[in-house]
Amino acid sequence: MKDIIFKLYFIFQMGFLWAQNPNGVTGKVLDAKTQQPLQYVVVTIQNTNQMQLTTDLGSFNFTGVPLGEQLFLFHSQGYKDALFSISIGENQIVNLGNVLLEDDDITHLQAAVIRLFENDLSEDNSGSESISGLLQSSKDAFQQAAAFNWGQARFKMRGLNTEQATFMINGIPMNKLYDGRPQWSNWGGLNDATRNQEFTIGTAPSNYSFGGILGTQQIDTRASNYRAGTRFTLSGTNTNYNLRAMVTHASGLTSSGWAYVISAGKRYANEGYFEGTTYDANSLLISVEKKINDQHSINFTGMYTPNSRGKSSPNTAEITSLTNEKYNSYWGYQNGEKRNSRVKTIEEPILMLNHYFTINDHTTLDTSVMYQFGKIGNSNIDYQTVNSPDPSYFRKLPSYFSALYASDNGEYSGSFTPDYENAEESKEAFLANPQIDWAALYRANQTAVLDANGQVTGYAPSQSHYILYEDRTDDNLFVANSIFNSQVNDNLSIQAGATFKNLKSHNYQKVLDLLGGTYFEDIDGFYKGNQAQADLNNPNRQVKVGDEYGYNYNFNATTLDAFTQFKFSYDKIDFYLAQTFSSTNYQRQGLYKNGIYESISFGKSQKINFENFGFKGGMTYKISGKQLLNFNAAHLTKAPGLRNTFSNSRLNNAIVEGLDNEIVNSLDLNYVFRAPKFKARMTAYYVTIKDATNTSFFYAEGIFDNGAGYTNTNAFVSQSLTHINTKNSGLELSVEKQLTATIKLTFAAAYSNNIYDNNPNLTVTNDALANVENTKPSFDFGEALLKNYKQAGMPQQAYSLGLEYRDPKYWWVATNLNYLADTYIDFSAITRTNSFNINPASGFPFPEATSERATELLKQERFPDLLLLNIIGGKSWRIKRKYVGLFVSINNVLNTTYKTGGYEQARNGNFRQLNQDVASGTPSFGNKYYYGYGRTFFINLSFSL
Repeated sequence: MKDIIFKLYFIFQMGFLWAQNPNGVTGKVLDAKTQQPLQYVVVTIQNTNQMQLTTDLGSFNFTGVPLGEQLFLFHSQGYKDALFSISIGENQIVNLGNVLLEDDDITHLQAAVIRLFENDLSEDNSGSESISGLLQSSKDAFQQAAAFNWGQARFKMRGLNTEQATFMINGIPMNKLYDGRPQWSNWGGLNDATRNQEFTIGTAPSNYSFGGILGTQQIDTRASNYRAGTRFTLSGTNTNYNLRAMVTHASGLTSSGWAYVISAGKRYANEGYFEGTTYDANSLLISVEKKINDQHSINFTGMYTPNSRGKSSPNTAEITSLTNEKYNSYWGYQNGEKRNSRVKTIEEPILMLNHYFTINDHTTLDTSVMYQFGKIGNSNIDYQTVNSPDPSYFRKLPSYFSALYASDNGEYSGSFTPDYENAEESKEAFLANPQIDWAALYRANQTAVLDANGQVTGYAPSQSHYILYEDRTDDNLFVANSIFNSQVNDNLSIQAGATFKNLKSHNYQKVLDLLGGTYFEDIDGFYKGNQAQADLNNPNRQVKVGDEYGYNYNFNATTLDAFTQFKFSYDKIDFYLAQTFSSTNYQRQGLYKNGIYESISFGKSQKINFENFGFKGGMTYKISGKQLLNFNAAHLTKAPGLRNTFSNSRLNNAIVEGLDNEIVNSLDLNYVFRAPKFKARMTAYYVTIKDATNTSFFYAEGIFDNGAGYTNTNAFVSQSLTHINTKNSGLELSVEKQLTATIKLTFAAAYSNNIYDNNPNLTVTNDALANVENTKPSFDFGEALLKNYKQAGMPQQAYSLGLEYRDPKYWWVATNLNYLADTYIDFSAITRTNSFNINPASGFPFPEATSERATELLKQERFPDLLLLNIIGGKSWRIKRKYVGLFVSINNVLNTTYKTGGYEQARNGNFRQLNQDVASGTPSFGNKYYYGYGRTFFINLSFSL
């Protein structure tokens, strides 16, 4: 009788529980290969507030699930997302059984390929850079196309540079204070150790930062978050490096509360795709965590990725026609070995300490400190009282004898006579010796030793006329930050954070090699007297290897920024509001008293302070379980980077005239459709940036008039463009269709209009006039007529059509066809000012200058449209509980030759010079171009233990 009563009571209690939670979904998530349970898999019911993490047994259990068809998304770093459509009936508990997640081999292996296109191009490609590093962890078909397919043509998401994004490691912002951009090489080659990532696009909310208008990317190196195991990777390619090896081992969290990760790699090329481009990079990451208790954990991360790479030169059409698209003027043979004169070296170790504090089940506080130090060096050849060592120097090319310089009478009369005989001789000489003659440089630095009869018996070192030096930056950066995150209730979560940065940056020239000589004079050979002295406090210095010379100064910068964010979530609508405030302080400290700027070069400049704020918000309307509308808007101001704050920081403390905060506005509207066999996203965006500043340096001819008190109309100048307004608008589309269980079709498209939206002000500083009596070295050229010019160095149209086959036996192959268009060259702003039509010798307009011819000369060059075909494939094997993965890709299968960017040379500063140069057919100062890779391959073999 007691048994009957107990059973009736149990049935009654179970009925009561079922009545309280009539609908539910349960299951267990397993690794598809190992059949082991997966912990911390994020399981969400799409377009609802319900989310769970799987337990250590891989299980999940939802109750109170809404009736009808619901989409369940399973997401875990390193695995393919799984999306299931489940129909929920009244009083029904659905048991999904074992949910199997497959390794995301394509994304893993493409993340290895992506570094082939990054290569830190911001300096070498006239501002053009790949956005691939920012997008490597994304799943969206559009974002993958932008990174893996369009990245090789320097596509930029929404036409924005990476200073408009926030890049973080363990919650610490890694964007450089110098130019606002992340230095990808600081963690290059650590692909396996940097896979744990969270990514937001545009101004969508991030749990770690207010973010930028391009997005936020957060890399997590917390040791306990890595899957236990060991992975070896071997790669071969014919791009910027040839060979790569990596190994990563993760212990997982032990019973004693310790976890560690070690990752090391090596990339090397004796010569990359372009001639003379060496590559040597080593990578090491160590992460150690101690879990003190359930509330506190401490993690240390150290990264050291020393690397060096030989650069390649941009070339004019004349040089390319004489050689080929791979030609590089920066190298030459020395003792039978190729030696590149322009090598970029980066050695900047990173040390991080993170404290993770779990206040309760809903609230965390993460506090971090970071110290980064080291050097960045860019080598080059310096020379005095001798000819340029550059084999492609304009006076050494045929065009010099067939263009303006053949018989210019000094008054810009417009008359010139081509010298075809010398042009042919110059062509033959260039083709015979198209590279740097290192032996000749050594000979120039030595004197002959004569015997008693006057016969040469040898050579002895003497004063160096040529040396190898580097522009050096030694940074010491300290960062401290804290991030608070609380899920207040089912509808509200709050994030808040603050970051403090302090930078001391030492910038100088350093002698690397005297090239057989004994010393080098620390003077500027273009000037005389005191103006020639680099440091009047130590005049007429003779410098040797390791010495500082030329310029020498410190940057001191301090920033403090804070943000708060409130995210609200309801059944049909989610929305968020975020705010940020920042304070920025810059100062230059000159260590040399420069002879040109005696009064404003030595000592500390005034402190420059900027205060900025930002607001952003957005809303998501859930149309159904499969469809949603999303809107984001942001308004913020930003301090200019150190790079654009001082007009010529190498020589003086002068601040750019008209410097101001940037004003940034961003709007985007998104429609998303997501179903198990069909996914689509359409985005419309509109971005404006106002009051931006840009500084540059070049040698200009024919822009200064004699009335200024200086008889030479040519000069090496610094140029500042201020109050620059840009406007970026466009559409993005991505579609994924699972045609069958094994075949998937993808399509992505980007259409944009990225333009200059006003006529900014242009100021030029001529250093030669700094000490001329009654003369200002700074000249206001007024407006540069740039409105509606295209932003340069990126395709503004991009389309990708892809087809992928995945076999159940773990092999796959995919191909995509990409069409890219509307890429424009970077223009010379000074030729777009009113001074262009004025003869500097007379102050009157050139009589032959017409508006029609000027329009033709100044038309912005548009590069030819481009078609690229890529093929990738791979296979994985399970061998005695060990896993082997093979990945192969062939990019640009059709071996298409194309330009990725370039710039107009600013040397021809007026109508007559440019017109005569262009009219010759082979201009001496024609546009310079960067070329993309031809057909390339990448093979990757990985072993997981």
